[in-house]
Amino acid sequence: MFTGIIEETGTVQGIKQSAKSIEIAVRMKLCGHGLKSGDSLAVNGCCLTVVKLASYGPFKVARFDVLEESWHRTNLQFVKAGSLVNLERPLRAGDRLGGHFVSGHVDGLGRIARWEKAGTDYVLEIAAPSDIMRYIVFKGSVAVDGVSLTVAGVTKRSFRIWIIPHTREMTALRQRKKGDAVNLEADLLGKYVEKFVGRGK
Repeated sequence: MFTGIIEETGTVQGIKQSAKSIEIAVRMKLCGHGLKSGDSLAVNGCCLTVVKLASYGPFKVARFDVLEESWHRTNLQFVKAGSLVNLERPLRAGDRLGGHFVSGHVDGLGRIARWEKAGTDYVLEIAAPSDIMRYIVFKGSVAVDGVSLTVAGVTKRSFRIWIIPHTREMTALRQRKKGDAVNLEADLLGKYVEKFVGRGK
């Protein structure tokens, strides 16, 4: 379980694809502290398991095997060497919940329809498929590439978010542009409510 509060941006070192697996190597600093093989880490909001770890001075390079399902459902399929990715370690008992509950199970991809400065802040509009839009509500929470954000406006096919400069600069959103794919995870509470209400019918 995660909170959507990004700890740092890591850098993709390389990607290896074979008939058996897809391996992504990510260089990090802060999130490498105490990290070991078998641990979970959210990479662009996708919960991955560390399979190998190497140290290079203050940095660590973690390697992850990405399942075909995760590869095709997330924007990890579009990263390349040098790409920035959002990183967050799992929530620990007793930690502050600064964002919202994020499972690390990406629902699907959205596309940036608008990404521009508005005054001192930024406006991010994301077009998303209907099976994700059904859970997007005004003033509700959504994870975009693992970042916990508040929905500021909703249309039939897209939603809008206001981004403060700090969030843009501290996350991989600073590297995004119009047309880019972003990982979306709708609020877990909405899914449970839908499930329970459906059972009552």
